Amino acid sequence: MRALPRFLSAMLLSLPVPVIATAAQELTPPVAAQHSVTSTLFGDKRVDDYAWLREKENPAVIDYLKAENDYTYAAMKPLEGFRETLYKEMLARIKETDESVPYLSHGFWYYQREVEGLQYPIYCRRKGTMQGAEEIVLDMNELAKGHKFASLGLMDVSPDGRRLAYSVDFTGYRQYTLHVKDLASGALLPDVAERVTSTAWASDNKTLFYVEEDEVTKRSNHLRRMTLGEKEQPIVFDERDELFDIGVGGTRSDEWIVLTSGAKDTSEVRVLRASDPRGEFRVVEPRRNGIEYYVGHHGDRFFIRTNDKGPNFRLVTAPVSDPSRANWTELVAHRPRVMLEEVNCFKDFWVLVERDKGLIKLRITDFAKGKQHYVAFDEAVYSVNLGANEEYDTGKLRIIYESLVTPRTWYDYDVGKRTRELLKRQPVLGKFDPKDYTSEALTAVAKDGTRVPISLVYRTSLRKKGPQALLLYGYGSYGIPRDPWFSNARISLLDRGMVFAIAHVRGGGDLGRTWYDDGKLLKKKNTFTDFIACAESLVRRRYTSPAQLVIQGGSAGGLLMGAAANMRPDLFKAVVAQVPFVDVMNTMLDATLPLTVSEYREWGNPNEKRFYKYMRSYSPYDNIRRKAYPAMLVETSLNDSQVGYWEAAKYVAKLRALKTDANPLLLKTIMEAGHGGASGRYDALKEVAFTYAFVLDQAGLAN
Repeated sequence: MRALPRFLSAMLLSLPVPVIATAAQELTPPVAAQHSVTSTLFGDKRVDDYAWLREKENPAVIDYLKAENDYTYAAMKPLEGFRETLYKEMLARIKETDESVPYLSHGFWYYQREVEGLQYPIYCRRKGTMQGAEEIVLDMNELAKGHKFASLGLMDVSPDGRRLAYSVDFTGYRQYTLHVKDLASGALLPDVAERVTSTAWASDNKTLFYVEEDEVTKRSNHLRRMTLGEKEQPIVFDERDELFDIGVGGTRSDEWIVLTSGAKDTSEVRVLRASDPRGEFRVVEPRRNGIEYYVGHHGDRFFIRTNDKGPNFRLVTAPVSDPSRANWTELVAHRPRVMLEEVNCFKDFWVLVERDKGLIKLRITDFAKGKQHYVAFDEAVYSVNLGANEEYDTGKLRIIYESLVTPRTWYDYDVGKRTRELLKRQPVLGKFDPKDYTSEALTAVAKDGTRVPISLVYRTSLRKKGPQALLLYGYGSYGIPRDPWFSNARISLLDRGMVFAIAHVRGGGDLGRTWYDDGKLLKKKNTFTDFIACAESLVRRRYTSPAQLVIQGGSAGGLLMGAAANMRPDLFKAVVAQVPFVDVMNTMLDATLPLTVSEYREWGNPNEKRFYKYMRSYSPYDNIRRKAYPAMLVETSLNDSQVGYWEAAKYVAKLRALKTDANPLLLKTIMEAGHGGASGRYDALKEVAFTYAFVLDQAGLAN
């Protein structure tokens, strides 16, 4: 263990002992049986003592998970009152009966209502104006009756507004059943499909294209055509390459149906006139390894975003009559420092979503005059994205804005006048005032000299001159950026004197495509060393200390938590790993598991020696050693289809057998949920309160 600075060593003596630590030491944790399974590849022998925990139908597995839950709740029992306090204060800041900002689509204003006491939203619409009579499109509370879990996958109204296609899952496994509802009568039509992931209506209002996923691998590989009233739902397209998934949707102009086949670094697009549902999809440009492109539509041209000339993408147009690469005309060139993330076409203007030095910028261009301008925002650090912009012929752009201190805010931006109209700001009830909080943007220097951004926020009056409790969040995979976002629940941390920080590590898309490329495959360890560098920087700058630093990450961010805990257990007081991807070798060597093969271009194919050796060197489960670890709360769900529950269970079992410390190690499994946790809003908030009770207790702030 690295020696701590003298002032930090002295501080350890004055910090309160976490309540959970005392309670956990008085209890006897479950001990998982060991049944060794040995495997050898490339001369490397791996012994897995807990492979049996993958046997979901084995009663002994369920008994073990329940025993871990009992232990976790017993250890957390001294915090029961505190947890309830957190839940009540979080709930008190929420406007329980509320209504979303309506958006216009094909003559109807759509919105959702939430009613106090109800777990789920009610989806509604009004014809013509918001003064029209309310129609309930879908009431999730009615659908959820009799189920412990309910999740809406998609809602897609036919162009004439008469029928609703929607999908629902009642297990958490994210296998959605598609139904079609007659909105006039409220009756369900007999047309049903299983395992549906995306849909698109043809303009005849009776043909619905949908993507079906494989039952075992969960790969979205079949495009089917459903004609209402007809029994047959033929496969229109079959994606046979196991590295690719497909998705279908319509253009904003309603003129084209777009089918996209995508791997982690390659894509191919097929298009079909929405008015010709029995026609043949045609390829825009044949797939080429490592080349991505995505298609939008305006008039007689397709707008194509592609990385064929550089990783940050450029914009080209092509005639709809022959959109092949030979006919591409460049509109916006590739820029080394600016990522082109989206292209949105409207009748009179088009919008580029650009990422410049980590910040999202919206560039609007007028079709008639060719004039361009950027939308101005008020803060230096913020997050912005486009809201529901369903109408093609419009002069307004719906924008959603937020920051670490500004609640989510909806604007309509008048493109011609260049003015913003405030539609709604997420209500935060009580005494919340954004002026009471300070956000900062810092950088840490990574192991290879790269500067890694850090966003942080704290309550100004509670910022100490010396180190204080801090929660550091990280993700860093799939090119997904973690832009600074507002959290109502997070106020309960800030108002107790905790700093919240986001480490924008490589592997995410926070600084563009190269930021992603530098944290994947054989560069994956940059994600972990970046995160450690951020933590060390925050300690060095006296924002926090190892005795007050808690880290959190979920899914691929859970991999980050496991790797960081293995590499620098001395740097963190506690770890929260949620639905964590920690059993990297076993998962990536099992091609029968959902998602494994398609993930080869994210993590590598361990059937190749170079990837095997590299992944083996950081896989959290395979690199647990006999040493001291921070306190840990590991949270998972029994029906998770993205990261099997057994990864968390095996990780905790092995860690408990090897770790040399007396710090709490808690495993909590939600027995009726999936990757996203509890589905009802009240249930989800209770889960947050549980997690934050652990975090605050470990940080010495459970008051």
